[in-house]
Amino acid sequence: MAMRSSVEIITEWDIVTARQLGRNEAKALGFGTVDQARITTAISELARNIYLYANVGFIEIEKIETDVEKKIIIIATDQGPGIKDVREVMEDGYSTSGGLGAGLPGVNRLMDTMTIHSVIGEGTTIRAEKWLR
Repeated sequence: MAMRSSVEIITEWDIVTARQLGRNEAKALGFGTVDQARITTAISELARNIYLYANVGFIEIEKIETDVEKKIIIIATDQGPGIKDVREVMEDGYSTSGGLGAGLPGVNRLMDTMTIHSVIGEGTTIRAEKWLR
């Protein structure tokens, strides 16, 4: 069974809302506190990128629970400027915001899978999954 919920990201408070939703969904699915923290950190990074670079977008959280698997899927979408060089933003230490640069490489490490689809001038969709083992 799949359940999906989403948070529109416009203000910094929306980042907090998305984090809380992600933690609650991860906890409900049975993730331990360490994985809950990983998931909320990933959501925070993705939501902050929307806030900083695209002004508006969505964080969707999907819970998948079947007889053979349990996982949480985070989908970050925006209609922002797009990512010019995906390989470059995946390098550790890369930052355009002057932040720590943990950003997308950090999300990639925190989650089990991550894919980025970005079109210049149209926006970006990032999908990250964490499986319950």
